[in-house]
Amino acid sequence: MLCIMGTIRLPAERMAAARAPMAAMINATRAEAGCLEYAFAEDVLEPGLIRVSERWTDQAALDAHAASAHMQVWRAALREIGVLDRDLTLYDIGHPRAL
Repeated sequence: MLCIMGTIRLPAERMAAARAPMAAMINATRAEAGCLEYAFAEDVLEPGLIRVSERWTDQAALDAHAASAHMQVWRAALREIGVLDRDLTLYDIGHPRAL
């Protein structure tokens, strides 16, 4: 399993413009084969800071996601909105277990 954790920072005043394209991308991503979890959450204390959490079955699923049409649309929306920072880390999880 692959896990991606990190943040995306948008201008706080552009969050309203980001919501519709973000929701469309998230909904399409959650329907993809191999997507176990895909969530964005705006930080309560830092407007414009989006916390990202993803889980994928394998690299092939993640590669298909990266090449998808809805990700191309999302990337174009991000350019228009004006991403200030993007800090994502991929973790290869060998033996996950519930706590």
